[in-house]
Amino acid sequence: MTIDRRQLLRLAGAAGLGTGLLAGCTASEEGSAIASGPIDLKLWTHDPGYATYFTGAASDPDLVGGSPWTYAVDVTSIAPADIVSRLVNQAVAARPLPNLAGLVIDQFPRVMRAGIAQNLFVDLTSLTEPLGDQLLKTQPYTVDGKVYAIESDNSVSVMYYRADLFAELGIPADVATWEELLGIGAEVAAETGQAIGMVSNGDNGAIVNGFAQMLLQRGGNLYDADGELTVLSDESIEVLALMAEGVRSGALLSITDPYGGAAAAALKDSKLIATVMPNWYKVYGLEANVPDQAGVWRARTIPAFAAGGHIASTMGGTAFAVLKGQAETDAAVDFLQRTYLTPEGQLARYGAGAYLPTLVDLYDTPEFQQITDPYLGDQRILEVYGAGANDMPVFYQAAGASVLRDSLGGPLLRAIHGQADPEEALREGLRAYERQAPA
Repeated sequence: MTIDRRQLLRLAGAAGLGTGLLAGCTASEEGSAIASGPIDLKLWTHDPGYATYFTGAASDPDLVGGSPWTYAVDVTSIAPADIVSRLVNQAVAARPLPNLAGLVIDQFPRVMRAGIAQNLFVDLTSLTEPLGDQLLKTQPYTVDGKVYAIESDNSVSVMYYRADLFAELGIPADVATWEELLGIGAEVAAETGQAIGMVSNGDNGAIVNGFAQMLLQRGGNLYDADGELTVLSDESIEVLALMAEGVRSGALLSITDPYGGAAAAALKDSKLIATVMPNWYKVYGLEANVPDQAGVWRARTIPAFAAGGHIASTMGGTAFAVLKGQAETDAAVDFLQRTYLTPEGQLARYGAGAYLPTLVDLYDTPEFQQITDPYLGDQRILEVYGAGANDMPVFYQAAGASVLRDSLGGPLLRAIHGQADPEEALREGLRAYERQAPA
């Protein structure tokens, strides 16, 4: 790594590390770039799915054929919240770093301040810029106009619903608006106790993520492209009021953990018969918890808001960054481009773990259009995901995102449960944020 002493001190301070780590520390020297031949890439990730994909891709001639390098990939599994901390610690202590690192989207704001991303990662804008609007989800990993990580999955949010129970209860599968759906949901809840959606009442992350998913669909955002807060808006107030009405009527189920035991029980007992979630929830939420319900679930784009917005949203994601200043850096950039930014790589990635394309044009190709999903009753699912991808809102982040999440969680929850006025709840959260936000 070619990071000088001043940069290391700034990294340590931004990450909250003690200066004792820096005693006797010197920055490591950049190795001579390996221009061709065998290369061993070190990769850190939290997800075994990425480990499987990258290790297989390293020997796939359709992906790496013609490269100046022949690849092998050595994977280290690390918890999502620990990856950034370990990267900074290793850099500060001049210890070995990986060549590629997988950064969960809500962890990326930790590298958006004090030059951390710029010092640790390769600027990948030269790879993303030629793709223009065809490439989705670069904004959450952008710092000062430069892209430092490449998203693995579009994470497009759609509505999953029990087709059998919708038919039995007389709920149209093509309900046009949220307002109409929640009206129907209130009647269903009163008659059967079943809910057509859920909100989280658990940790701050889940609360804010659920709110943000709906806010993005409505056309709002937590930040703008310049990293300025945009939370206090007419859209935010409208979304909070709608969520509160849904919970009050029983149309939306208030649940501790959308991914844990409570949600699993609600799905198994057919108490939760629809939910808006990203594409990955089908695997980790539905198939994992209710495999016996295969064939009765379907997906559609999200009912629109009457006042405008989108028919899709997004939540979650993992992007891969290349560590700079290493002998293997050029090879790692080449490998990431081949496996993540080519049609062949994106098709292989979907086959390996159902990771949706981030190249939006691919949704219209025969290779993707012909894909059917057995769990969803052999539905041609890329038609739904593709429609969502073509109208997916942009999500912006900033360095203070984790502070904003912790500041907003409690006030949002009170508003959702009808214990606080939506606008005042937002103002309360912003006051808390302003007291703690990093300069």
